[in-house]
Amino acid sequence: MQNEDDTAAEESRGRIVMLVDNDVERDSRVQKAAASAAGAGWEVHLLGCAAPSRRRRSWTLGGAHVRLVPLQHTLLRDRHGVLRATLRRPLAYGHPSVADYRRRLVQSRRADLAASRLAPGGGPARKAWLMVRRVTAKTQSRWVALRVRQTGSLSAARENPHAPLERLPIRFWQAVLGDRAWRVLDRNLWDWDSAYGKIIDALEPDIVHANDFRMLGVGARAVRRARAKGRATKLVWDAHEFLPGIRPWGAGPRWHPAMCAHEREYAGDADAVVTVSAALGELLVERHGLKDEPTVVLNAPITGGEPTSAGPVPDMRELCGVGPDVPIAVYSGSASVQRGLDIMIEALPRLPRLHVALVVATPRSEYMRGLLARATGLGVADRLHVLPYVPFDQVVEFLAAADLGVIPIHHWPNHEIALITKFFEYSHARLPIVVSDVRAMGGMVRETGQGEVFRAEDLDDYVRAVQAVLADPGRYRDVYGERPDLLRDWTWEAQAEILDAVYTGLLPSAARPGPSPAAAAEPPADRLVASQD
Repeated sequence: MQNEDDTAAEESRGRIVMLVDNDVERDSRVQKAAASAAGAGWEVHLLGCAAPSRRRRSWTLGGAHVRLVPLQHTLLRDRHGVLRATLRRPLAYGHPSVADYRRRLVQSRRADLAASRLAPGGGPARKAWLMVRRVTAKTQSRWVALRVRQTGSLSAARENPHAPLERLPIRFWQAVLGDRAWRVLDRNLWDWDSAYGKIIDALEPDIVHANDFRMLGVGARAVRRARAKGRATKLVWDAHEFLPGIRPWGAGPRWHPAMCAHEREYAGDADAVVTVSAALGELLVERHGLKDEPTVVLNAPITGGEPTSAGPVPDMRELCGVGPDVPIAVYSGSASVQRGLDIMIEALPRLPRLHVALVVATPRSEYMRGLLARATGLGVADRLHVLPYVPFDQVVEFLAAADLGVIPIHHWPNHEIALITKFFEYSHARLPIVVSDVRAMGGMVRETGQGEVFRAEDLDDYVRAVQAVLADPGRYRDVYGERPDLLRDWTWEAQAEILDAVYTGLLPSAARPGPSPAAAAEPPADRLVASQD
């Protein structure tokens, strides 16, 4: 690949390899960064990942080369797997699948015994034999039931981060290894390095742009290898989250401390740090002792240029099957418990005309199935609509068909510190915003008057906020006309200039006239993405 790109590299300002720990298609921030950098004259290679069973894929994104690398989770520790713990639960089976097998086997034997007892014929000897089998089966059933309960209890204990026997080994390895403890607590991080490492090395980048905490270590080690070979490769760390403040999504209590240790070990390797808000930047400086304040690059939407997606913008109202006079509250983005979408469903019986549109990436997830079941139980399923993503450059126009945008996220430290993508998208769609009282977004809405703020997880206050917006939507929409400066700064075109300056600061030789980052081409029509929040 290096030889194939030599000619392009000579004509570019430099070669950037961007790393992300997902399939690229649902990550708006990395897509915009790659496309705008390519539009500014950089040679950009964006590496994402896919399961080994999936066909290898590559495509171009506004001039950037996108490639999905196969990721094999060879070192992923199955916390629901082997459960040997003699002292904790001496009667537990060695694996939950063994417990399931033994339970089903006992059920089958008892069913067979019941059928045998119904068979005609047989003398005293047969009856005695059936009695022995019955007593044996009953005893075995009770014994297996006890061991199954012990197995379930042990599995739950293994997932409890507050269980003493889970905390002790974590603290031990942290004390012995410090920030290197992730090598024991979550060896799966090595799998990411194995998947990406050789490809990065072959590309010989001038800049490695590592998105978020998993890719930080992958990028840092790649840069160390490059420098050992005499190349002056630079590392940009793009911190999307405040890792200590997230709701852990990895399995088991070891995942979060492992990720935090991994981030701490490699944060100092970054030659430049960019992030999504000034508040998050301050936290990163405090946590990692960074020499310089991170550069803020907002995850704002692209607003300029002609749309490149094929076909018209989908009509949200048509998809929901409602007319122009029916109010719609929309949520666009990730769907999970901490996002608080359940409150939008619970409020529907008290907002009789309102419809809810959820534009989410995983409509068949367990969480979404639970929301649909709850809506059915409340008798409002006909007013809940789960909609697919639309092409990247159609998001704002698609959302504009709604009457209000909702951000009902719960209070987690990471939710307090930034204006997330959907906030900017709702704003450019000129929607009144109903947001929970998280610090950054709640404070902005109170300051601008572009919506209403409600107490997080408070159903009564949420209903009040929605009713206030529906009673006088023009009052909130007028803010956008009165504050044109508000939206002018909340565009990716403005943010692309900031990111380009970061790259140029690392490679002064690249500071030559080139295409404006704002002129970057949008992703092709078949690239569907979500709000990265």
